[in-house]
Amino acid sequence: MSDPRGYNDDELMAVLLSREVRDGEVSACGALSQIPATGLLLAKHTHAPEAELIILNTVFRPFHTSRQFHFLAQRGELGLFFVSGVQIDRRGNYNLHQLGDPDHPTLRFPGGYGGGMIYYCAHRTVVFRTEHTRRSLVEKVDFVSAAGHTAPDVLRLGGPSKVVTPKATLRFESGPGELRLESVHPGHGIDDVQANTGFDLGDTSAVPATEAPTAHELHVLRTVVRPLMLETGTYARWVERAIAPG
Repeated sequence: MSDPRGYNDDELMAVLLSREVRDGEVSACGALSQIPATGLLLAKHTHAPEAELIILNTVFRPFHTSRQFHFLAQRGELGLFFVSGVQIDRRGNYNLHQLGDPDHPTLRFPGGYGGGMIYYCAHRTVVFRTEHTRRSLVEKVDFVSAAGHTAPDVLRLGGPSKVVTPKATLRFESGPGELRLESVHPGHGIDDVQANTGFDLGDTSAVPATEAPTAHELHVLRTVVRPLMLETGTYARWVERAIAPG
């Protein structure tokens, strides 16, 4: 491990996402969600042994169609969902559709496949992004794939809880409906985080450092979760290069 911290950014984010999982709750992530999948399994093997996990398109799912997953969310049974976005803005909106002028976009993406609905139905949603730059954390997204803040008369069971990046964790304050800096990860500073964020983070005078991954969390991640993901074919190629061997 060449990183002086003793872990890399993927391992850090997997640990931080795992801490959001609550024991006994249904927690899920979609397809192509390597880091949240790792975090879910880490939580299951550390502090949340009774958590019910749904990792779509893997062996860790209780059903075989996304439609059944969407019905579960609509019934209000989904406690936590992890989602990513090309852009995330201060209001908790995320963009998975396109960049540039809506009528003449410069780039298009596959979209969210039900993510907008789940953003309303999951009791908590943690948005993650593997880069923290002004192009990914913006004042206003180019396209609202899912709305983080809605009017009081709009029916929704939950909404955004946090945004986790390699530099920091931002919390969503439902009152003003805005993201605020919650903690800064080891190796980074508040000025660095603000300089790489496209919106004002508010009062950062008392923002603490993020608790670094513990030796126990890293041990379980590398000696239990990594082999399990390799054996089950759960993002095995990604795991081989992203998570250090035990």
